[in-house]
Amino acid sequence: MSTAAVAAPPSLKKTGTAHSPDATVTDPALVRRAVKAAALGNAMEWFDFGVYSYIAVTLGKVFFPSGNPTAQLLSTFGAFAAAFLVRPLGGMVFGPLGDRVGRQKVLALTMIMMAVGTFAIGLIPSYATIGVGAPILLLTARLVQGFSTGGEYAGASTFIAEYAPDKRRGFLGSWLEFGTLAGYIGGAGLVTLMTALLSSDDLTSWGWRIPFLIAGPMGIIGLYLRMRLEETPAFAAEAEKAEAARPKVPLREMVAGQWKALLLCVGLVLVFNVTDYMLLSYMPSYLTSELHYDETHGLLVVLGVMALMMIAQPFVGALTDRVGRRPVIATGCAGFLLLSVPALLLIREGSVFAVALGMGALGLLLVCFTAAMPSALPALFPTRVRYGSLSIGFNVSVSLFGGTTPLVVTALIGATGDMMMPAYYMMAAAVIGGVAVWRMAESAGRPLPGSAPAVADAER
Repeated sequence: MSTAAVAAPPSLKKTGTAHSPDATVTDPALVRRAVKAAALGNAMEWFDFGVYSYIAVTLGKVFFPSGNPTAQLLSTFGAFAAAFLVRPLGGMVFGPLGDRVGRQKVLALTMIMMAVGTFAIGLIPSYATIGVGAPILLLTARLVQGFSTGGEYAGASTFIAEYAPDKRRGFLGSWLEFGTLAGYIGGAGLVTLMTALLSSDDLTSWGWRIPFLIAGPMGIIGLYLRMRLEETPAFAAEAEKAEAARPKVPLREMVAGQWKALLLCVGLVLVFNVTDYMLLSYMPSYLTSELHYDETHGLLVVLGVMALMMIAQPFVGALTDRVGRRPVIATGCAGFLLLSVPALLLIREGSVFAVALGMGALGLLLVCFTAAMPSALPALFPTRVRYGSLSIGFNVSVSLFGGTTPLVVTALIGATGDMMMPAYYMMAAAVIGGVAVWRMAESAGRPLPGSAPAVADAER
């Protein structure tokens, strides 16, 4: 058995399952290391996605020939969305693999692929240099990123959830999305700095490459941290029960055998990711291309919103451990249903204060999802199929609804001329998320399905 977990001695026996004789006792130092390594990988992933979104207008000029700015933006978001089409394939490969050979090995592999795909984008020649080969190479690199990402979030959230004590899983899981926000802020901050310091010509000719090239050293650091991790206590216990390498779990069992949990996962991930991509990926371009808002000021507002979310993230994560995941997620769904239109009207008003107020309100509502989902989603599935089933459900939902959000909303605005489409889209997602949270079981303070109760070493 991994040194990260040992069987609790009989003296631990008290009332309640968390202190039963066969409870798993986690080492706080190893838990902190696991959280840091998982969060850093997520930060690198979303550093890239954030940069891609914030610099989308420039990428359209570099890689696509049309002189129509809207067509260029649509083409750029099309390449952005294409990466999400292969995410389910990545989930079907990496998820079952993680359930068979272990979470740590697969997370190291996804880190390598993400870093290579992102770094490669920074090396691609422009359309003016090699013609149609440029967008093809961009699409290829995005597909590599999308495939690797198919195993990243589910693996990282599973890794933290299986390491965390039952009573602190919400708080510790919230640091995964703290890494996401840190990556977004790093990407947004760098793009904002370059936009302020570089001329438009310099940004288009060479400046846009800098954020993508940074992925190389970031990937090496993340790989080093992940290679130093031990396997999770839950997976180690499951493998020990098998007395050998884990037997292969059929894909059919991960889907057909978990169809109710998968439907809940798809609904929860839908509201989580539609609102996430709407606010953090689409809104910077919406402010610039649709509302003709000053690009630098728009990025600074988004940067401030993400900083606010980072501050709130661990507190809301800890709140889910006290009051439960369901009430927090339900609050987010109700908030987006009721406040999306007023918030967007404030954003459209145009002043810095109004935009910041509208974006800030949506950001705080989004924290209800970012803080609760990393602990709520892994608890939908038993240990035997957790990585695989969560990878499939998560990535199918993200591919169909989350990653396509910028493209779909841009197209809807173009077709209808209605600038309120982002609000309507978030409201529809909130309704679906509300139904899912109504049907899900509460998991706060309880052992993960198929795993022994987990307590922190300090609880002994």
